[in-house]
Amino acid sequence: MLALDRKLLRDLVRLWPQALAIALVMAAGVATLVLGVGTHASLDETRSTFYERNRFADVFASVTRAPGALVAEIAAVPGVQSVEPRIEKLALLSVPGLSAPATGLFVSLPDFVPQRLNLLTIRAGRLPEPGDEREAVVSEPFAKAHGFGPGSRFEAILNGRKRTLVIVGIALSPEFIYAIGPWDLMPDDRRYGIVWMSERALAGAYDLKSAFSTVHLKLLSGASERAIIETLDGKLARYGGRGAYGRKDQLSHAFLDAELLQLKAMSRITPPIFLLAAALLVNMTLSRLIALERQQIGLLKAVGYSGGTIAAHYLKFVAAITLVGIVLGAAAGVWLGNGAARLYADFFRFPFLLFRTDPSTYMAGGAAALGAGVFGALRALREVMQLPPAIAMSPPAPPQYRRMFVGLGLSDRLPRSVLMVVRHLARWPLRTASAIVGVALATAILTGTLWVFQATEFMIDTTFHRSERQDATISFVQEMPERALFDVARLPGILAVEPYRNVAAKLRNGGVERRVAITGKPAGAMLSRVLDIDFRPVPLEGAGIALTDMLARILRVGRGDVIEVELLEGDRRTTQLPVTDVIKGYFGLTAYMNIDAANRLPREADRISGVHIRYDAVRQDELFGRLKELPKASFIALQRVSLQKFRETLARNILTMVTIYVSLGAIIAFGVVYNFARITLSEQGHELASLRVLGFTRGEVSGLLILEISLVVLVAQPVGWLFGYGFAAWTAAGFSTELVRVPLIVGRDAYGYATAITLMAALVSALVVRRRIDRLDLVEVLKTRE
Repeated sequence: MLALDRKLLRDLVRLWPQALAIALVMAAGVATLVLGVGTHASLDETRSTFYERNRFADVFASVTRAPGALVAEIAAVPGVQSVEPRIEKLALLSVPGLSAPATGLFVSLPDFVPQRLNLLTIRAGRLPEPGDEREAVVSEPFAKAHGFGPGSRFEAILNGRKRTLVIVGIALSPEFIYAIGPWDLMPDDRRYGIVWMSERALAGAYDLKSAFSTVHLKLLSGASERAIIETLDGKLARYGGRGAYGRKDQLSHAFLDAELLQLKAMSRITPPIFLLAAALLVNMTLSRLIALERQQIGLLKAVGYSGGTIAAHYLKFVAAITLVGIVLGAAAGVWLGNGAARLYADFFRFPFLLFRTDPSTYMAGGAAALGAGVFGALRALREVMQLPPAIAMSPPAPPQYRRMFVGLGLSDRLPRSVLMVVRHLARWPLRTASAIVGVALATAILTGTLWVFQATEFMIDTTFHRSERQDATISFVQEMPERALFDVARLPGILAVEPYRNVAAKLRNGGVERRVAITGKPAGAMLSRVLDIDFRPVPLEGAGIALTDMLARILRVGRGDVIEVELLEGDRRTTQLPVTDVIKGYFGLTAYMNIDAANRLPREADRISGVHIRYDAVRQDELFGRLKELPKASFIALQRVSLQKFRETLARNILTMVTIYVSLGAIIAFGVVYNFARITLSEQGHELASLRVLGFTRGEVSGLLILEISLVVLVAQPVGWLFGYGFAAWTAAGFSTELVRVPLIVGRDAYGYATAITLMAALVSALVVRRRIDRLDLVEVLKTRE
């Protein structure tokens, strides 16, 4: 073994606590990279595999009623590989043990030919017998939520008739990886499920023999999706088609896409912060190590070692620490990734989901960590290369201190200990700045993580308490006359009712368009209100249209602009509407109008799609019993249940991620403060020992070091808050999709908790170093200057 390599081992053993602290910070960076990239790759690969194996469709369309003979025409469209017509209807369910009404999306299965698209993965049991009116297959999440298995029974109202269905199978489908009901914000497996039945059975129930209500297409590779959608719309228009759309607008796929975008954003945002902190630590530690070994470096150069050889020796020191960080980070990343996979498996319903990482992920993490270490070492290595032997072997010039606060009158007012600490910090400005930035990065990580709690509460308050204030929303099977509103008002326990009307349309400005549902509400609505960007109620008067801020941004329009509206129902005409307001919205892309103006768009008068209600909680069970028997209702959204589910889901997911990042942020704070304190102790060991000899107590001597640490940590807090706000803004922008937007709300609680956690981590590291002060061998320390 070379002499320099033996020295390297001795240095690593002697400085193992500082080396481990740096390695842990590097490990945090590698772990977040492996976690983010690995989870993204696992989800994407699992989705792609599931889609391919089960032949997930590329284009989707719904109609009122289309003849089966049309299927051959659609199949003949150039670029179409496969066509699967089917019947798809929403229906209310009565489930044993559930007082609230549930809803099932009923989907037909071909009787005498195999499925062509969206193949089911049977998890238990079998498919229904052809033509059997009682047998059904249900989605696995719905079955698990109710403890169902083959042989279980429940009731459903199919086209106004109650039927008792028997479960013969449990399945998963690539079409419903993320199954969410109308008006819900999160999947509610107890109240919403997918039910597959024989095509002949559903056709008989809904009078759709030799007809279909939805059609799915698989396209040939290279086919133009846009052209095929336009052709399909033309063929379905006369049958009540509501506009075909591609995968990107399919609800389950869109939610998965949004999650993948958020994972990609996190894997790009978080690791650089940890690796920057690691680079600062490497710079601090290596600079001090080289300063301590100045004379050894001079002797090595004098006996023939080149500057490059000595620099390579110190680079090996950094590489050894980095290697430990890479190994720890990769192991932690895999462990955290497996936990994330289990979390996503409860959220997105795949037949399988395993956390897998490509070797390139580990290589990217290792390269990033090694790059951060080398970057942090560059300045110190340059000093080694440029240091002449004669100068290196001579003692360094004593530090020069200057009087501070001259003219301010503070030097006589401040305690001597404070002046000593401030002068020492000012004497080494680069190292002090590095420590401040390092601690600030820890505070930034914590602030940029903890803000999510307040942002979520703000979303909940805005959505559930200011805007959607109804207790429940009843959606009808089809548009009903306005008198249906009064039928609902006569149900037991109803205190208030408010109608709404949905009109399917494409909104267009120039070459940008989006497919949305225009929701019509009464002027001065009180239950379901529309809020502007200042959170004031919008009256929705006249014939104009109000757009959510995200939709307005996508279409590049503002208040006073005119947009093109292509109706996807009624006479399917195209008209132009003025934008009267830009409103606040955190979920989806929506547009609002006055309900009378919305009815005039398809040239229909006094029609409603559903009713928002407020009811007496005392009569809730009686009301739910009547709602289950309501033949014209297809879905009933319960606001309190939705809020509870929203909180439960976010609490589980956010708490897990916040715990991870808070722990990693505390590691940064501990690592930075510990290394800074050890460097200070190595520099001032002689002075501190002298103070002990002069009669100062251990508490008084260690108080100087703790005071220095405290000043650095406290000065770093405002910087960390500023960095944290930027980190939160960056995260909010990365998380914003067309489905969900997170408001940027960084309140005092986020700053306060971030600072408190940083102070606790700093206190722990200070106490660890204080023990070394208490164990100082005064004689040995006083024998040497260093």
